[in-house]
Amino acid sequence: MNIGIPLEIKTGETRVSCTPAGVRHLVAGGHRVVVQSGAGASSGFSDDKYRRAGAMVTGSADKAWRCDLVVKVKEPLEEEYRHFRKGLVLFTYLHLAGNPGLASKLLETEVTAIAYETVEENGRLPLLSPMSEIAGKMSVLMGAYFQSSRFGGGGKLLGGVPGVLPASVVVLGGGSAGMHAAKVAAGLGASVTLLELGQERMRMLESSLPAQVRTLYSTAQHVEEQLATADLVIGAVLVPGAAAPKLVTRPMLRHMKKGAVLVDIAIDQGGCFESSRPTTHEDPVFVEEGVLHYCVTNMPAAYPETSTEALTGVSLPYVRRMADLGLESAMVMMPGLVGGLNTWQGRLTNRAVAESLSLPFEENPFA
Repeated sequence: MNIGIPLEIKTGETRVSCTPAGVRHLVAGGHRVVVQSGAGASSGFSDDKYRRAGAMVTGSADKAWRCDLVVKVKEPLEEEYRHFRKGLVLFTYLHLAGNPGLASKLLETEVTAIAYETVEENGRLPLLSPMSEIAGKMSVLMGAYFQSSRFGGGGKLLGGVPGVLPASVVVLGGGSAGMHAAKVAAGLGASVTLLELGQERMRMLESSLPAQVRTLYSTAQHVEEQLATADLVIGAVLVPGAAAPKLVTRPMLRHMKKGAVLVDIAIDQGGCFESSRPTTHEDPVFVEEGVLHYCVTNMPAAYPETSTEALTGVSLPYVRRMADLGLESAMVMMPGLVGGLNTWQGRLTNRAVAESLSLPFEENPFA
């Protein structure tokens, strides 16, 4: 199979979808890999490393996109829609619930689109998990940074000092991102409250997180009460494939401390704060109702070496299986791919995405 790895063009995106080691693995299986020049540069992988791994390196985005299977990191931007065609298999993070324009174009051009974030194995989201972990850890670092009065934050050091109370950190959602955010915040010495709906999940979190992390059943009232004293709020809510629920409304902001910081990890899925809007690494924050919002849509791109290695490690088995067997046989051999299929032959095959976009849903042909 011909596999294309294009250069990511999203603002601030520094990751690449496959390392040279991953390319070597694909080439060893008899596949042709076309890498666009410069695709791996920001992750520390030169064109020469890809050549030595057996890839064909090209300066043309068209050649990378002309392959049977295109493997990316982030969702295609409008200027990449011209590459869409019937028969193309696209494997990447899509987040279609927050991007109706992209969903419409994929359906119109009959692209077979498989979303990393909805691939599911035994109740887990294996291709989302490592990026969630990175974003969760990073969310606290960014929140602490923008708490500085230099940026308009409240000026409260997360861990405090002897004789001064630590900052209050509220984490909404106890999945992978929320758990790692809570762990890092506690490690810095903050007082942490994690709100979660699942009772079994809360029991697991209680047993695995540091003692200064308290869990609380997530209700609108509990969220509002915690926001009133919070210095940093991490939005880490996930409903696979669907738009994120708006847990923090604009009226709630008005009762928060001025200079508090919100970090919305769920912004790819529309955000879990009503006041959220996408930002970039170049211009990451804005202020609403006196509260700083950090809503960068590709947070892990700040750490491309770690992120690229982690993403390749989990995505490569799926890429290799699709290349070896073809899409339909790969779906049988790796059932998790079935949940990843979002569009196929002009049909929307993920129910959560269809409901979020109010579009017709058709049963997954491989389910």
